Amino acid sequence: MEVWLQAARIAAGVNVVLLLALGSIWLRNYRQHGAHHTLGLLVFDTFLLVQNLLWLYFYILHPDFIGWFVNSGTDVQIGVTMLCGLELVAILFLARITWI
Repeated sequence: MEVWLQAARIAAGVNVVLLLALGSIWLRNYRQHGAHHTLGLLVFDTFLLVQNLLWLYFYILHPDFIGWFVNSGTDVQIGVTMLCGLELVAILFLARITWI
């Protein structure tokens, strides 16, 4: 079903936007304070950003992956979409505690 592919695209896109925002905050904080914890958050953010950009490439531009996704079973579609969705929830939590 195309709806699961679209949901995964949206989740990955929102993840990218949130990770860019969080990365800019953590980079600014690291430059100001030089805390190792902030550097760890920045490295974590960078790896998640690369992962989500790769997901977006597969979800939007890679025809073989899109064909596999659309033709796979609903359980696989839901599972792959839930991975991006759960990651979105975790990033929203990080965003919430960062912006408090």
